Amino acid sequence: MNVLSLFDGMSCGQQALERAEIKVDNYFASEIDKYAIQVTMANYPNTKQLGSVVSLNGFDLPKIDLLIGGSPCQSFSFAGKRKGMSTKDEQEILTLEHYLQLKAEGFEFEGQSYLFWEYMRLLNEIKPKYFLLENVKMSKKWKDILSKAIGIEPILINSNLLSAQNRQRLYWTNIPNVEQPQDKELLLKHILQNDVEEKYFLSKKMIEGFEKHKVRHDEKGTGFSWKPTQGNKKASCLRANGALAPTDNIIIVNNKGNITFTKNYLQWDSNGKNNRSQCDRAYYYDGKSGTLMTNVNLNVLKQNIIRRLTPIECERLQTVKDNYTNFVSDSQRYRMLGNGWTVDVIAHIFKYII
Repeated sequence: MNVLSLFDGMSCGQQALERAEIKVDNYFASEIDKYAIQVTMANYPNTKQLGSVVSLNGFDLPKIDLLIGGSPCQSFSFAGKRKGMSTKDEQEILTLEHYLQLKAEGFEFEGQSYLFWEYMRLLNEIKPKYFLLENVKMSKKWKDILSKAIGIEPILINSNLLSAQNRQRLYWTNIPNVEQPQDKELLLKHILQNDVEEKYFLSKKMIEGFEKHKVRHDEKGTGFSWKPTQGNKKASCLRANGALAPTDNIIIVNNKGNITFTKNYLQWDSNGKNNRSQCDRAYYYDGKSGTLMTNVNLNVLKQNIIRRLTPIECERLQTVKDNYTNFVSDSQRYRMLGNGWTVDVIAHIFKYII
């Protein structure tokens, strides 16, 4: 089988093909990030790197049996600006023909989500037997536009069925009869490392900041509490959800909402502006993590201690092999893992290939 992977990243596609036990004769990869390419070539030195998708000519390639890719999602994601696909002067791009016309006329495009149309261009040029396109859960408007262009409705799969991570993604594919995977019931506690370096733990400076914050609010009589009573709803919420109950060595809550508990995580405000950044959350040891992203490090709350997840633990969230990305810096590892696929989900889909 000949495979072409667009936006290949660190080549999660090759890992998934291995796990699905699909023999690959040639794996062609279109990618421009030097760190992702470095990781790919360290693990799969026979990968045929082709460079940018924008300049790739599908007619120059041999027969491709499987076309895969996850086009950039930032302009579709509910976590982003949700502008969809447009030019910088805000012309929406709703068809491949319109995109190719704008491209030929030298228009500049907003963000990178417009590169979906490059996937569609190559799909039309290559005409593979099978294809797979992955993207984030998005608004109905843009989901319908992508579905109309590709000619098929997507299947929504949450990675939490096969990993300890909540990650809802849409998969458009002509691989037949793909069904939801069976739930493996994995939780954060199943993927955590036992011995973790001190640098991953919440800093003493931040803890001291919490302490000072506590004193200020105690002096103002704002009801800041360190040690919850049995009737404290915030504390019982944790117990009800199977997580560790907080004790007097972790901040609980004040009435301005700087520290709060939700069903899935502890949230704090690290900059005094009531931000809701995912990097200011600690997910419960006995639960699922949030979606792994490129610009934040997920935290875990275990035995009343908060720390960042390590790169290996993030690899496990994406069901990537341990130390697969250990050829670049930690920051680059986190970034490419956030951009990557949950390998076991892709392998599950590939197993339906006839």
